[in-house]
Amino acid sequence: RSDYREVLSMSKAHLELTGVEMAFDTPKGPFVALDNINLKIQKGEFVSLIGHSGCGKSTVLNIVAGLLQATRGGCVLDGHEVNSPGPERAVVFQNHALMPWLTVYENVELAVQQVFRKSMGKQERRDWIHHNLELVNMAHAADKRPGEVSGGMAQRVGIARALAMKPSVLLMDEPFGALDALTRAHLQDSLMEIQQELNNTVIMITHDVDEAVLLSDRIIMMTNGPEATVGEDLYIDLPRPRNRVTLADNPEYVHYRQEVLRFLYEKQRKLEHISPRRSGKPEASEGEQPKARAART
Repeated sequence: RSDYREVLSMSKAHLELTGVEMAFDTPKGPFVALDNINLKIQKGEFVSLIGHSGCGKSTVLNIVAGLLQATRGGCVLDGHEVNSPGPERAVVFQNHALMPWLTVYENVELAVQQVFRKSMGKQERRDWIHHNLELVNMAHAADKRPGEVSGGMAQRVGIARALAMKPSVLLMDEPFGALDALTRAHLQDSLMEIQQELNNTVIMITHDVDEAVLLSDRIIMMTNGPEATVGEDLYIDLPRPRNRVTLADNPEYVHYRQEVLRFLYEKQRKLEHISPRRSGKPEASEGEQPKARAART
């Protein structure tokens, strides 16, 4: 894939992270979660972030979402610096985060009203909501509340709500992590179909190696924290559409899977064993929420 790498390096990126550092203040001193993250992503690419817990995957996603401001460096989307949330970057969380008192239709409507209240007429908005529910096969449950549908169905609604904002970038934080294997497989297949149809750029966090290889154009493998950075950038050269059953015996698929596993369980384990922690920085997990230091310009 050297030809693809060359094109990527020479072309103007749709989204770019440059020299990103993220430091948090803690009682024991500054904790550097990310160090010198550099990443170029093209329009329509499906990129997965994978790494051990605590390596800063969610921090990267939050910086792209505009929920966190990098201590150093920054994120640029279509030539504009990202420093706050915006509808062009929609987020799908592991927990669907639907409003339980609203119907499926009303949950999607909430996002559409926020973004298109002035630019779409009432009927146009209504049609657009139904269109996005149909994309995720949830139009039949438009009048049900989140508590009346399964977890997988609720996650479909969360995806529909995100897509309804017409985002150029879809950010997904382990969107299928809480689902059973069969439901997860169905949603993965649906996501591949939708992404191919809409050509959204997708950045997804996952701990599932098979999921990453099946869905992605590229897999960004993060080194262990603290001071986590991009360890390897693996290009997945598998034709689309992809069929999980066919790919199971595909030598290329097996090779990519082994490359990710080798990084996670051999290279990173060795690095963890031989590399002393610099400056005695305390451990911190991604779930912790220490106070971020003000961004330096």
